[in-house]
Amino acid sequence: MPEGSHGELVFTSLTKEALPIVRYRTRDLTRLLPPTARSFRRIGKITGRSDDMLIIRGVNVFPSQIEEQILKVPKLSAHYQLEVTRRGHMDELDVHVEAKPDVISEADRETAARELQHHIKALIGINTRIHIEAVGSVERSTGKAKRVVDKRPQ
Repeated sequence: MPEGSHGELVFTSLTKEALPIVRYRTRDLTRLLPPTARSFRRIGKITGRSDDMLIIRGVNVFPSQIEEQILKVPKLSAHYQLEVTRRGHMDELDVHVEAKPDVISEADRETAARELQHHIKALIGINTRIHIEAVGSVERSTGKAKRVVDKRPQ
């Protein structure tokens, strides 16, 4: 990458004194800071990830894990959207998922939401809020997840 531009942090062993690795991809996005009087270069603050992994309350969560749990619930379709919000110092995860067209009653929606919430808690270990949406109301994905950056002071 050109000097000062953002990119993925990769470690490379150039001698045989370290681990026998050629390259280790961290999937963290950062940049090299301008040189100083120090003997080693410094990296800037990690600003994101190059994959879709989310960190919710210290737990690494991949959207594919959530999708796997959604597909276990027969009344839910595979169309979903994950929304991460920050209240205070803790991240919270809302899962917006579409019900299948034959699911009409509110009782079926509540049952499906409780079932999905239980599956996610059992596999991943985080509490989520589940929102069962109408058919066609969840935005369709066109590629990599869209990340909203929280610009409030920490």
